[in-house]
Amino acid sequence: MCQYSADPATAPGVPNDWHLAHLGSFAVGGAALVMTEATAVNPVGMISPRDTGLYNDEQVDAWRRITRFIHTHGAAGAKAGVQLAHAGRKASAYWPFSGQSGSVAASDGGWQTVGPTTAAFGTLAPPQAMTASDIAGVVRDFADAASRAVEAGFDTIEIHAAHGYLLHQFRSPLVNTRTDDWGGDEAGRARLTLDVIDAVRSRVPDDFPVLLRISASDWADGGVDIDDSVRLARKVKERGVDLIDVSSGGAVADARMRIGPGYQTGFAARIRAEAKIPVGAVGLIGSADQAEHIIATGQADGVLIARAALRDPHWWQRAAHALDQPVSWAPQYERAAPRGSF
Repeated sequence: MCQYSADPATAPGVPNDWHLAHLGSFAVGGAALVMTEATAVNPVGMISPRDTGLYNDEQVDAWRRITRFIHTHGAAGAKAGVQLAHAGRKASAYWPFSGQSGSVAASDGGWQTVGPTTAAFGTLAPPQAMTASDIAGVVRDFADAASRAVEAGFDTIEIHAAHGYLLHQFRSPLVNTRTDDWGGDEAGRARLTLDVIDAVRSRVPDDFPVLLRISASDWADGGVDIDDSVRLARKVKERGVDLIDVSSGGAVADARMRIGPGYQTGFAARIRAEAKIPVGAVGLIGSADQAEHIIATGQADGVLIARAALRDPHWWQRAAHALDQPVSWAPQYERAAPRGSF
């Protein structure tokens, strides 16, 4: 979950004490894998000026401090993951608690965004259409960020290709109307995602897990649908993606989403069954019983917890207690481990 808490004036893109406390609390709370917020592969790819990044050495050093804490003080065997992203036409936006909306003014540190075409998202400023050279540069930036992720001590990378950010923008026919090699048909629209996967995989060890977050549906006529996503899943499996984190939506502002508890698990289940690749389920999954049901019924191989964890950073310890399963506690907190009700 994006925290919008980096300081653009003094340390652009650098995670700080807030991120250490935020992510560290989940590690102490029993999470097996702690995943960062969407972390930009270059300055132009930031959702807001207050995003984190992984495109310079100062950021590497700051992330290393956080991964070290997760490994040292987290649940037994806790791992750290980084979500690498580029916001494309949804970049340079005001953060949610700024009191403003729309694109960031140049006087507040805003910048020219980029995208597949010049079509804007909602009320955001129009992007600049990317050239073939621009696209190749983004692929290199993902690869360089992957190398830095390994250097910073992360155990896995998740490539963010969902929620209307750059890779999803290229994949969605509602956004990508290009007629060159980066558009035109389904294969052309998927090319950027596949090239980024290849570039990232080439820069990490062979046994280093690479995850991919996708929007399985645009929830809009003529957009990406689950059939498209099953086909993509088969392709990314061949390229070495180890798990697909299955979300949905975000490409267009007028999507008609039908939201309810577990509303995206059906997408995950179809991709798992038809593409034969491990998947993670997300979206309004809040209770231990609900998460356990998703796993036990074969809808997904893992469950990723977000908003529920913001409400309770010890969600995993509470869930383990509810399901009568063991989970480790930091020695400083062991005296609080429940013996009865939690």
